[in-house]
Amino acid sequence: MTRLEGHCECKKVSFEIQQEIKYFSHCHCSQCRRSHGAAFASYIRAERSCFKYKSGEDSIKSYASSKNNKRIFCENCGSNVMFIDGRDPDGFYIAMGLINGEPDLPLAHHIFVGSKAPWHEINDDLRQHDGDPY
Repeated sequence: MTRLEGHCECKKVSFEIQQEIKYFSHCHCSQCRRSHGAAFASYIRAERSCFKYKSGEDSIKSYASSKNNKRIFCENCGSNVMFIDGRDPDGFYIAMGLINGEPDLPLAHHIFVGSKAPWHEINDDLRQHDGDPY
């Protein structure tokens, strides 16, 4: 079984994931760009039952970023921890930048490229989807 660990910038919030990762994406939607302050945000999907906070669960804050999505972040440093898609009751989408080490990941794909930053150019051969592919 694959075991991943991660933490926010201030290390107040830490977590572990015990599963093989089967989903990896780079999201170019405007909400992800703003919340991460970058051209896109990278996420892995974890089963809720395989995700566990090791510390700092009391430092987690959230807000509804849309009708279906909730964004989770550290109240101390502001690190984006994950987003929760209300259409996927069994999954958490964990911000890949918080994961330690070099995990074994599936090939990623780009989503919401129809709203990508006009100043960013995608220079890889990964699959691209104008919106949500699911």
